[in-house]
Amino acid sequence: MRWLRDISALALAFGLSTAALAADKAADAAKPAEAAKAVPPALFQPEEVASEGSVTVRGSRIDYKAIAGTLVVHPKGWDDAAKPKADDEAAAEASMFYTAYFKKGAPAADRPILFVFNGGPGSSTVWLHMGAFGPRRVVTADGQHTPPAPYQVVDNGESPLDVADLVFIDAPGAGFSRIAGKDKEKAFYGIDQDVYAFADFIKQFLSKYQRWNSPRYLFGESYGTPRAVALAAKLQSSDAVDLNGIMLLSVTLAFDFWADAPQWNPGNDLPYIATLPTYAATAWYHNRVPGGRPAELEPFLAEAERFATTDYAAALIEGNDISAQRKQAMAEKLARYTGLSPAYILRSNLRVNLGQFNRNLMDETGQTVGRLDTRFSGASLDVLSREADYDPQSTAISSAYVSAFNDYARGKLGYGTGKAFKLFADVGEWDLKHTPPGAGYAVEGAANVLPDLAFAMKTNPSLRVLVLGGYYDTATPYFEGRFQMRHLPVPENLRGNISYKYYPSGHMVYALEASLKALHDDVAAFVKGRGN
Repeated sequence: MRWLRDISALALAFGLSTAALAADKAADAAKPAEAAKAVPPALFQPEEVASEGSVTVRGSRIDYKAIAGTLVVHPKGWDDAAKPKADDEAAAEASMFYTAYFKKGAPAADRPILFVFNGGPGSSTVWLHMGAFGPRRVVTADGQHTPPAPYQVVDNGESPLDVADLVFIDAPGAGFSRIAGKDKEKAFYGIDQDVYAFADFIKQFLSKYQRWNSPRYLFGESYGTPRAVALAAKLQSSDAVDLNGIMLLSVTLAFDFWADAPQWNPGNDLPYIATLPTYAATAWYHNRVPGGRPAELEPFLAEAERFATTDYAAALIEGNDISAQRKQAMAEKLARYTGLSPAYILRSNLRVNLGQFNRNLMDETGQTVGRLDTRFSGASLDVLSREADYDPQSTAISSAYVSAFNDYARGKLGYGTGKAFKLFADVGEWDLKHTPPGAGYAVEGAANVLPDLAFAMKTNPSLRVLVLGGYYDTATPYFEGRFQMRHLPVPENLRGNISYKYYPSGHMVYALEASLKALHDDVAAFVKGRGN
């Protein structure tokens, strides 16, 4: 009976082995589930809320579909095929909020699409959305503080929905956009990081809404202008996505032109030269031109531009070698274009930055003029301060824009429940290093995206550029943009692709209703191919 015992032992061994194998298989099956629990979940999910509306533009009713939502974007180097490991800290990503308006009944195949964004860096796009291009806009007082709520929100008869579908985009961390994950600020808060995120967003949007064959335009304001230029170069070079046109409002493409604090960069006198015509416009507006205000603004500005780029520039180049007699004569000439006294200009060594100008133009009245729009003025916070303590234009209209958008987004658009709207992202230290196309490395010194624009125009010779500005903007003076474009390294045959339009208003040209109407016409003509 030994064989029976052997069979029994074998059966028992087999049974034990089978049970052990089954237990091992069960354990192995449980491991992925346990590992999955340890893998960081997605930080964000795309969102989408649809609504409908209509607006009448220039007598024609436009019915549209609005979509308020988010797309999830990732920083450079992200691999969509890579799987996170258990217990890894989630990689940085951004949930970028947008509001898109699609005209009903318009074939998407040839309907232009306009991507719109403000600047900051780190600003939401509430300004262009609720002040310029959205189907509803908030009404603010011109040149003075808008009274508190209730604010008036009206149908925007100047929306460019008559010529293009619109996509308003909030930068990462601003508005309803959010960032999260490892080193999230480092991943998104910088010139090139920001451009990469916007490029990712645009490509996703074109895919999601099947708009890859639509004519494509960018509209950027303020810091949105260098973003638009660098974004065009990025899309064309890395992603093979050509654009039809770029619209640049309140232009600043070379950062060493900024007139906020040029005193800390002695030897660079470009900010003083580029800002002088705006000082002249402001002195004209407030009737501070010695000897009486000239009858018309634009001839006076042309005179100021010639003076700035000739006699004034030559005097600044002399530096400390300028004679006392010549310096005195120059101060007296500057008084004509700035409205400041020759004595004050001499004490400032012929160099008055915008904070000094805004604070001192109306010193005897105790008033400070606006930075973004010098038509605005308000009581100086400190009548003994050297420079402006605040911007009267910002405080005059910001509450109206923020209140109107919160009400509109949560009511009409149906988006924002349980979410805070952030007017500006907390960007902290913005990474100003930029790698121009073809450089291969970040160029040291103040960033300059003129090489990006030159690259974009040379590699896409059909690309058109519309430069827009307000005469009363000291933040990004209108002549700064014109001066920079004069030095754009493109051949003569491409210079005709650039056109210019200026308005008797400030940084946000649409804050003046007459300028808003003109802006619509200029944008519509540009999109229709009549911008040059």
